[in-house]
Amino acid sequence: MGKSIGAVELSSIGIGYKVQDSILKEATVEMLVSRTICSGKYFMIFSGGVSDVESAVVCADRVGGDAVIDRLAVANAFDGIFPALGQSVVLNEGEIDSLGLVETFSGVSVLVAADYAGKAAKVTLFRLHIAMALGGKGLLLMTGNVSDVTTAVNAAAEAVRRRGLLVSELVIPRPNKQLFQDYI
Repeated sequence: MGKSIGAVELSSIGIGYKVQDSILKEATVEMLVSRTICSGKYFMIFSGGVSDVESAVVCADRVGGDAVIDRLAVANAFDGIFPALGQSVVLNEGEIDSLGLVETFSGVSVLVAADYAGKAAKVTLFRLHIAMALGGKGLLLMTGNVSDVTTAVNAAAEAVRRRGLLVSELVIPRPNKQLFQDYI
């Protein structure tokens, strides 16, 4: 069984701290990200067992009230989310056949995209950028063969589109290697 992941995005920094404290007191979760983000919001990503992550999201709704912009609990999240979130993925030039990108209007929705992409096809998620220096948006980058990346991007984009938060989606076959210079 994989780790579960949860996320909460709040319109208030102060309430964000209160929600984070309540979550940590109520649920056994590990805070992976907890910080202010662009547009004066507060954002948290946490992981743990299914019931703890679900309890943390329920707690966030209860304590955060109207300040909760979006939230998410994913049972048994795709394992590739965690290294991509930590920006610890190193690529080999031979792995780069295509580049897939999904851009979202929120940090929570890019986690949805990452989970759907990783579960839909054999791709490597190598960057999961949330909100900072993006005006509060989310950005998911992946690589793999063209067919798999196309399948993953389509699945991710559709999941985010259903939430009404898709900005862009694209697949670049045979991308120039310089697009990956920070990851090779």
